Amino acid sequence: MELTHLNSDGTPRMVNVAEKGVTHRVAVASGEIWMSPETKRAILENRLKKGGVIQTAIVAGIMGAKRTWELIPMCHPIPIEGVDIEIVPIEKGFRVTAKATTTGKTGIEMEVLTAVSTSLLTIYDMAKSVERGMVIGEIKLEYKSGGKSGTYHRTSDG
Repeated sequence: MELTHLNSDGTPRMVNVAEKGVTHRVAVASGEIWMSPETKRAILENRLKKGGVIQTAIVAGIMGAKRTWELIPMCHPIPIEGVDIEIVPIEKGFRVTAKATTTGKTGIEMEVLTAVSTSLLTIYDMAKSVERGMVIGEIKLEYKSGGKSGTYHRTSDG
């Protein structure tokens, strides 16, 4: 198996995408943060000292997507055409879903995964004064389309 991010002597490298075709690409990722019912209620009722948790987490997710190439060493800076972040209450806390689109030579999966992670970390940061035992998990790619590998859609068995 050829390792794409290492050159022939084992030195890390950024993959050259110059010869890849430009395609429209879409990706969706999701993740969850679990917390006590009291913390969830405080977030929903905007009773935390740091302000509007959901709104801030949405902005943080968008910023995370836009800055992915600065955080993940082998990611290319790509033209992001749009990012949507949805945060919904679930029984154990909140689910964050990020969707992003680009037209380019490389995918946008890392951007949506970073967006979800950044949103979840922001929720944690803003609510940690009332609960430090929150758990972030289930971060996963749900869907991607475009590019050489085509379409991926998560099934219930992964």
